[in-house]
Parts: sequence; C-alpha cells; structure tokens
Amino acid sequence: MLSAPILTVSALNRLARQALEAALPLMWVGGEISNLTRAASGHLYFTLKDSDAQVRCAMWRNRAQLLPFRPENGMRVEVRALATLYEARGDYQLNIESVRRAGIGNLFEAFNQLKDRLAAEGLFDADNKRALPRFPRGIGLVTSPAAAALRDVLVTLARRAPHLPLVLYPAPVQGADAAPRLAQAVATAGRRAALDGIDVLLLVRGGGSLEDLWAFNDEALARALRACPLPVVSGVGHETDFTIADFAADLRAPTPTGAAELVSAGWHAAHQEIAVLGPRLERGIERRLETLAQRLDRASLRLVHPSERLRQTRADIDARAGRLARAMKHRLEQARFRQTALGLRLARLQPELSGTRQLVAQFGHELQRAAQTSLRQRRERLETLASHLQHLCPESVLARGYAIARDSRGRVLRSVGEASAGMAVDVQLADGTLHTRVTGAGPDEVGQKD
Repeated sequence: MLSAPILTVSALNRLARQALEAALPLMWVGGEISNLTRAASGHLYFTLKDSDAQVRCAMWRNRAQLLPFRPENGMRVEVRALATLYEARGDYQLNIESVRRAGIGNLFEAFNQLKDRLAAEGLFDADNKRALPRFPRGIGLVTSPAAAALRDVLVTLARRAPHLPLVLYPAPVQGADAAPRLAQAVATAGRRAALDGIDVLLLVRGGGSLEDLWAFNDEALARALRACPLPVVSGVGHETDFTIADFAADLRAPTPTGAAELVSAGWHAAHQEIAVLGPRLERGIERRLETLAQRLDRASLRLVHPSERLRQTRADIDARAGRLARAMKHRLEQARFRQTALGLRLARLQPELSGTRQLVAQFGHELQRAAQTSLRQRRERLETLASHLQHLCPESVLARGYAIARDSRGRVLRSVGEASAGMAVDVQLADGTLHTRVTGAGPDEVGQKD
C-alpha cells in the first residue's frame, strides 16, 4: 500500500489560501474597528468584529492613503475586502480594498432613488436650465458665515469683479437642520432679489464626506432651487462630489471658487476687452480731435468780422455809386454831342423853319432838364439806400437803444428759450457791454444784472 504524500506547512497554507480566495469573492463586510495599528510603512492593521466574532484585517498603504476619513477604534465601518490567508503565520484575514462608514451604502441608495425620481419628474431637464446673466448687477450667496467656501468666493470675486455687491443669506451647511434652512435661505433670496439688487445666486460649500454633504441631497432644497426666480450656480464639495443640488441648479461648478469664477466671467472678460479697446479708443479720439482742429482752422480763415463785412459793403456801394455817376455823365455828354451834331446839321441845311429851331431848342432844354432830373433822382435814391444801409449797421441799431445778448461762448441769443436760469450773459450796448446773469427764463421774465 502506497503512503499518502506529505505536505509541508508552507504548501498547506498556500493551498488553503488559494481555496479560500477562490471560494470567497470580493465582498462588503460590516463591523466595528478594534486593535487599530498604523505601521510606519503606512499600512493599517486592525480587527473587524461584531457581537459574536472577529476577523483580522490588513489595508496596504496605497489603499489607506486614499481614505476620505481617519479610521479610529470603535468606529463602525463597511469594508470591501478579499478573504485570504497570511501564509507565514497561517492566519485567516481580510485584505481591505476600501472603507466607508457604516450606513453609507444606504445613503448611496437613497441618493440614487431620489435622483431617479426627481429626474423622472423632469426636475433636472436641461431645457429648464436658465442662462447666467453675462454682467450681473449683484450676487446672492447661500452658505454658512463660518464656511471656508465663503472666503474662497470673496477672494475670487475681489480678484475678478471687485465692484459686484455680494449679499449673504446665511444657513448651516451641515447638521440635522441644515437642509430645511438651506431651502429657506434659497426661497428668501428669490423673494428679496429685486430689493437686494441681485440677479444670480450661488449655493456653495467646501468638500467633505458623503454624510457632511448630505444636506445638499434634500428633496425640498432641490425643489426650492427650481422654484427660485434667479439662475442658481451650485459649488458644493470638490470636483468629484455630486449632490442632488448640483443636478437641480442651473449650472454646476466643481468648487466654490469655480462658482465665483462662472458668475464673474462676463465682467472678467470685459475688463480684458477694455484693456485692449482702451488704447484703440484713445487713438481714435486723438485722430478725431486732429481732424476737428483742422476743420476749425479752415473755418476761422473764412470767418469775416461784421465790421469788416460792413466796410466791404460800403466800399462796394461807393464803387457802384461812382460807376453810376460816370455812366450818367457819359450819357449826358452823348446827349449834348448829339444835340450839337443835330444843330450843325440843321445849320448846314439852313432851314427856314424858325419855329422848328425854337422847338429844337426847347427840346434841348427839356432834355437837359430831364437828364438833370434823372441824375438828381438817382442821386437821391443812392443817398436813400446809403441811409438805409447806415440804419442797418449794428452800431446804428445799438445807438437807437437796442442791445445784443451773447452767451459765455460769444454766440448771439435770439430767443429766451436759449437761456436758462443762472446762465452768464453779456449784453452789448452802443457805448459798452453789460455782464449779466439770468435769474429766470421765459416770455415774461428778464435777467438781472450781477
């Protein structure tokens, strides 16, 4: 009879480990931590127990450093682990992949159920999301006054849009009463938006565990966010954290700082555009001023003073009068020459018509009188025109008791509608100028001398 093979202890433990790992897949196990040891290498060793049994556990450093919280003795947890055997000692143990506090699995289930139910109602539909104002007049903020998120938002807005007013609607962001008070703060912000001058709302909180952020997974808060008349930006937790409030808000930011950057994006971009457009505007204004200065110079060259215009008019009248006098003299000389010529012709013909000679002489005298009368009438008309022109001269008009009113820029005021109370007015008289100020302007109102 052949004897059975003899196994070494190492081979036995190896077979036991392989059989154990094959029989028990990766699973979740719940219990209480005890005998916790943190090795210098970063590995964690502890015992997971309940009222009737216990099992050794080991969590290697690459897994332990990813824990979102610090395990302690007496803490109830749920571990995702693989059952195995530590061959060197033959100890049965659990190799831990991840750890969560007891009850988190239920929280995840409740989170997913609420999310699915609200999504089925259409509460998260993208078509119902409201766009953020590009240039908000004011920003509302729902968070705790003691939260680090408040400081992050203030620092970001001070850097990107320091002129924007920020209205805080305080509410706790963690605890049993946090969810209803957050919903109440959102409702208050929507109700007071016009009075407080805000047109966008931030809902922010710093990072934390699932339990710390659970207040933002409240149905009442989600409905308050959708009922709020303002567009809402949520910035809850870190980039990997998602809450029901994130889905209900009009826009989700990965962090509180990101939320502040989103609402100030328009102003921040405008500042950068102004920095570029400012020099272009200055150059455009300079070119426009240069063009207007050239036009002003050309216009000033064509501008003639009234006294010079009167002088030119007088000279033109004198020239016309001289030409008229010379023309009348020439016509009179021609008439006399014709008269002499006719007389010579008559003399050569030796007419016997003495009566005709007398008639011719009479016509000559009448022609001379007519010429003199015409010359006198034209001279009188010229004098009348010169007198009228003299009457129209501004100095003559002022001498008759009239005055010329000008504003501070020298423009002539032709109507009381061009004057206003308190306006400085210069009144030119025949012998000087009065500097006055208008105390009232209207058809029946007059100015008062300073």
